[in-house]
Parts: sequence; C-alpha cells; structure tokens
Amino acid sequence: MKKHLIAAAALAAALPAAHAAEFKAGDWTLNLGGNINAFYTSSSCKQPAGTVTGLALGDATLACGGADKSTVIGNGLLPSQVSAGARSTQNGYDIAANVTISVATATNSSLAQNNVVDVRNAFMTIGNAGMGTFKLGRDYGLFGLNAVLNDMTLLGVGAATAATQNGRVSLGHLGAGMAYVGTYGQMTYSSPNMGGFSLDVGLMSPVNVTLGGAQVAKDTPQSQVRLNFGSGSFKGWVASKNQSFKAVGASPAFTMNGTEVGGSYSAGGFGLVGNFQSGKGLGILSDGDQGGVKSEHSFVQGTYMVAPKTKLGLGYGKSENKTNGVGNALKSNENTTAAVYYNITPQVTLVGEAGNTKSKGFNGASAKQSSVAFGAIFFF
Repeated sequence: MKKHLIAAAALAAALPAAHAAEFKAGDWTLNLGGNINAFYTSSSCKQPAGTVTGLALGDATLACGGADKSTVIGNGLLPSQVSAGARSTQNGYDIAANVTISVATATNSSLAQNNVVDVRNAFMTIGNAGMGTFKLGRDYGLFGLNAVLNDMTLLGVGAATAATQNGRVSLGHLGAGMAYVGTYGQMTYSSPNMGGFSLDVGLMSPVNVTLGGAQVAKDTPQSQVRLNFGSGSFKGWVASKNQSFKAVGASPAFTMNGTEVGGSYSAGGFGLVGNFQSGKGLGILSDGDQGGVKSEHSFVQGTYMVAPKTKLGLGYGKSENKTNGVGNALKSNENTTAAVYYNITPQVTLVGEAGNTKSKGFNGASAKQSSVAFGAIFFF
C-alpha cells in the first residue's frame, strides 16, 4: 500500500518516478506510465438546491446536480492519465522533460464526444545535486501540494461533487479542508537537501479569477515559497503564496496572500497527516474565486494498516470563510471520508468509501450530501 501512495503522489505531481516502464536510447532514458481509475459514486442530498449559495459543496446545486440524488461512474480525485518523459545527464547537468495528458471518465451525455483533454503538466528541469534544480513550464503549484499528496482520497473520491465529477474529477478534500492546488506556467527553483531542510521558490504566471468573480490579475507574477523539513517517519512543510488582482467594475482590487503549515508522521502501521492554511483570497476551487474573503482551511487524517494489503483511513476537512458573509452565503464546507483500500495486485487497488459533505451559510442554513463510492485505480 505504501508503494501505491508513493506512486499516486508522484503521478499527481508528474515526477519521473511515477513511470512504470523505462527505455534506453543512447544517453537518454525514456519513460512511460499513467493510471486509469473509475468509481461508482451514489449521492443523496436532503435539502433543496440553493439552500446555501456560492461554492457550497454540500448543497444539491453542486453536490447532486440540482436533484435530491445523483449517480456518477467517473474519476476520483485523480484523472485518468498517461505521462511520458525523458532524462539524461549532459555536461554535468541532469536534464529532464515531462508531459502528462489527462482525460475524464464520466460525462452526462451519451452522444457528445468525451474529447476534453487536460494537460496539467508539461515542463523541463535542469540542475544537479550541488546546485539544485530549476523547473520551467506548466505544473502544480507549491502551496497546498503536500497536503493533497498526503490525502488518502488521492486514491479515491472524497467529496463526491457531481458538478465536477461529470467531465472532470471529484474533489477529495479540496474546498473542504484545503484550497485548490492550481496548475501554473512557472519558473521554480528547488534547493538541494541541506541537513534535512530544502527550499522551493516559484514565480507563477498570474491567473485571473475563474469562478464566482470578475477580477483579473495584475501584470506581476504570483509568488509561491515552500520550506520542507524532517526525515524518516516525520515530514513537515511551511508555505506561502501571493498575487494581486485588479479592480473590475464593482469588484474591488485585492491581494491574495496565504500561509500554510503541515506535516505527516508514520509509525508501524499508523499514519497521521495534518495541514492548516489561512489567508485572504485563497478561494475554494480556484485562486480568488470568492474575491478578497479571509478564510481558513483545516485538514486531519489517520490511517492504519490492518493487514499487509489492507488499509483503513478516516479524514476530516473544513474550509471556513471569516468575512464578507450575509444571509445564506457560504460560510463553510466540511467533508468527512471513511475508506478502505485493498491491493489485489501491486498495480491495482480496490477502494470503498463512505462520505459526508456539509455546507453552512452565515444565517445558519445547512445543506448536506451523503455519498458512497467504490471502484479501483490501476497504475501502469
């Protein structure tokens, strides 16, 4: 199971280690890998659509497609992917390139072509053990990435939001425990390991608000920084990000800024993960998607290996808005997921989940989605 979690994490970050097959061609090593996953997800939403407005993940509007029940046979938190890369050492530098192409399993149409291709990762790296590594291209950001990679629902579903699972992916604890990890055009430097510490510094191409707002980015890059520390059974991280948005019409200018602290610990068959994010403009499902709202995102998870091939897990996350709330506008999203993972082969994991996603409004309104999901993920 540990190998599967490492593979899932590496695959999600499009690292060369994710590739299952390697081929030598002169001085080059070519690699190819990916995953296919599908989950039967059944959800029930008790309150009418619109009970809590905004990006309310537990409200029927998003959670059940506006109905009281929904069924999706689609991807979990990971899309189905194929990833190809190449690496070599030339003139004392380690150089590499990687491209990952993702597709969605489910749509809500039996006629339309499922032709939406999601290219989250397309980048090159250059560096060596002494100088560190420079990355240029498109990849995930630094802020929040460690939390997602340590979330057990990376192998499953988590928040079973029908609005995103149809045509894309489920949400895990994104938007209900952690802000979404964006994908950016970027130039990032990662330092060598220095006595258990390493530093990542990135300049990201500034992004516009894509959900729930009209702000556009200023002409300066977004910055992200992450400090990694620990060794052996303990890993920790501290991160930050910052970007300015212009005023557009009645939408005021604001500066997104966030801080994050988290860690993971394992001992025997037990594993613990905790992560906390706080800031202004962090958004729910994209940067700044609620304007300059101040928010906090908390996530905690425990897992236990009950047998060599079987792991049990329980995760809880909450994303809470602290300002600018009136009426039934979104105050918080919460998700609790209980799961069992069973390796039937080294490459295939069966997953079963029971989940609850709840949204609250500032006026006390509450909406809830209950879900069950089962399926499998296959790494190749």
